[in-house]
Amino acid sequence: MAPRGGTGDPRTSSHGRGAARGHQLRGGAGRRGLPHGAADRRAPDGGRHWYGERAHGNLELAPGGRCPRPRRAGGARVRIAAAWAALFVAGCRAPTIPAAARYPAGTPLEARYVRVEGSRIRYVDVGRGTPVIFIHGFAASIYAWRKNLVPVESAGFRVLAFDNRGFGFSDKPAHGYSNADYARLLVAFMDSLGLPDAVLVGHSMGGAIAAEVALAYPKRVRGLVLIDASGFGRRSWLLLRLAAWPVVGPLISGLRGRWITARALRSAYADPRKVPSTDVDQYYAPVAEPDFGRALRGVLREFRFAALSGRVSAIETPTLVLWGDHDPWIPPSVGMALAAELPRVAFVLVQRAGHVPQEEVPDEVNRLVIAFLRQGLARVPGDLALARERETP
Repeated sequence: MAPRGGTGDPRTSSHGRGAARGHQLRGGAGRRGLPHGAADRRAPDGGRHWYGERAHGNLELAPGGRCPRPRRAGGARVRIAAAWAALFVAGCRAPTIPAAARYPAGTPLEARYVRVEGSRIRYVDVGRGTPVIFIHGFAASIYAWRKNLVPVESAGFRVLAFDNRGFGFSDKPAHGYSNADYARLLVAFMDSLGLPDAVLVGHSMGGAIAAEVALAYPKRVRGLVLIDASGFGRRSWLLLRLAAWPVVGPLISGLRGRWITARALRSAYADPRKVPSTDVDQYYAPVAEPDFGRALRGVLREFRFAALSGRVSAIETPTLVLWGDHDPWIPPSVGMALAAELPRVAFVLVQRAGHVPQEEVPDEVNRLVIAFLRQGLARVPGDLALARERETP
């Protein structure tokens, strides 16, 4: 929980679009908390971050704190979408790893199952303290959090992660994949474990689901961490448009190949060399499950990947937004626009990371998440505890 401190209520001016560049996010005159000019601090690896309350509809960046202009991602998105499409039309299926070798085998974690909303859900649950639930993204599983769960648990928190309906080794029915369905499933999962509330950490599609829960069930969410989250903006991936076609959709979801899983996974990294073959094996195993194609059709038919556009300003939950500075799937400009709409937010551009910073630069992500959990839950950025944590020698 956040320590007691000054209000740090920042004042912003009502400049037009783009006018925030080169300006400082100021603390109120005479208030304790963030010192004048402290809104722009460099992370140990050189990353930029800024913090702010919503005021007059604008957030301002600190002097020199402009985020780098995102690379033009149109062509990249088309290539990535084509890779994902190929994932489902690739032809042959390679053998998968045996069940005994599937994550979390060989770790301190133990996979369990619970029936929630009619679906058998695979999950892990370890530790004591404030519960923190990790929600993976599209076509991923608990494995996406393999580098984060134990460090966060070791910091004194109860960590939970689960294979969402349709993914990993949870049930894969034909229906039940709308945004509201996923939000209701998560709350029912919490009910099944006796959790009145929790901090939600969501990546990509999981970020969209976490934000949906914060909107529909605000009392169940103590804090929110959104990592390269989908759900915002109007552009849809080529794969999603193709899947809507009556003939192409079933074909897309019918066939899978391991080599395309590898290609898609490596395309999500800023440095593809960081993806070992063991990661490809773990990601491919659920994709090769017999019912994955049926579940995929349901997700692509029912889930709205831009459902949160224009709605997130209603989220009052303290929120940490993390974004890879080289995300080729959802560019940093989307994360900045998202953060600008959130009333209580801290935004960090994670350096040398693509779409999956929690996997590519886990130490930095873990440090930021743990600092947020320890200091930023109660009043972010009311006392800007996370900013002060950055200033600590």
